[in-house]
Amino acid sequence: MNTSDFILDKVAPIFNKQGYIGTSLTDITNATGLTKGAIYCNFSNKEDLALKSFQLNINLAITPLFKLVSTKEGCLNKLHAITEYQRSYYDLVKDRGGCPMLRVGVDTKFINPLLFKAAQNLSEKFTTGLTNILKDGITNNEIQPNTDPVKYAKIILSLIEGGSLLAFTHNDQTYITNAMDFIDSTLIESIRK
Repeated sequence: MNTSDFILDKVAPIFNKQGYIGTSLTDITNATGLTKGAIYCNFSNKEDLALKSFQLNINLAITPLFKLVSTKEGCLNKLHAITEYQRSYYDLVKDRGGCPMLRVGVDTKFINPLLFKAAQNLSEKFTTGLTNILKDGITNNEIQPNTDPVKYAKIILSLIEGGSLLAFTHNDQTYITNAMDFIDSTLIESIRK
């Protein structure tokens, strides 16, 4: 593991737990055991380190979901793969500070435009992916033709992120489980053909 990877491995969970403003240079040097100079030899500034930390957190928490969904055939199988993944999501990210997309999206909106844009882009990618799954479901006669794919994609993402927010707020995974059950048993059932 090179020095940059070592720093990211130590610091990414701290950024996710404490936020961009809440993470100080002292936190970073304490976590890594490295000097300020060693940190900034590997990253141009705190914003660069935060952005790369966010990308690492995404690679650990959300990229596996995208890869899993890409292996599934059919709209319904893809949607159920998403809800099944989310059921284990709390355990996956609870020790790393929660959902990185949610954390960064809320934490950086008014203070770090670059990092906020990265979270916003990820959210848009998620929404587009869900929209495309639903459009394919309509084309392949799995989903009712009068379904608005964009609307339902936004509802599904809202239930995922809302369940995640409340699960971490209350330290109670049932918020995620109940939201995923609702997507499976009510939402998907209401639009399936």
